[in-house]
Amino acid sequence: MSHTKTNAMRILDQKKIEYNIITYDSSDGKIDGISVTTKLGEDPKFVYKTLVLHGNSNNIYVFVTPVEDEIDLKKAAVVAGEKNIKMIAVKDIMKLTGYIRGGCSPIGMKKNYKTFINSSALDIDKIIVSGGKIGTQIELFTEDLAKITNSEFNDFIKH
Repeated sequence: MSHTKTNAMRILDQKKIEYNIITYDSSDGKIDGISVTTKLGEDPKFVYKTLVLHGNSNNIYVFVTPVEDEIDLKKAAVVAGEKNIKMIAVKDIMKLTGYIRGGCSPIGMKKNYKTFINSSALDIDKIIVSGGKIGTQIELFTEDLAKITNSEFNDFIKH
């Protein structure tokens, strides 16, 4: 089956990084992380969502976090070196990342924003993240995701 290449896939191809494309039916409108995980039939510990936040400094940050977990904004601010940090408005996702809500990949955004992957990903070999459009996920080695996004591993979820 042929897939339309997203920016994330083109970058992975260009860097010769191995990945698998996993598609799911999004016609029911359920595109949240838990619904996607269920549709994929995957263990949620392997599926991560991409959150885009901005700090007091107006710098943009990307946090790749397990779909079942909630980001702790205080921890995220500390990790980013900000006094305060908050989610960007949904209307700004496309403008800042080049992706839409529900299809935002940590790979291939308009700019190379400082990116953090939750340290729980260190316990898994492969990670599943958005492929860059709704209905498409990509699975790749966790270390490859960290390398291609120049990420740091930190703990920033609520326990």
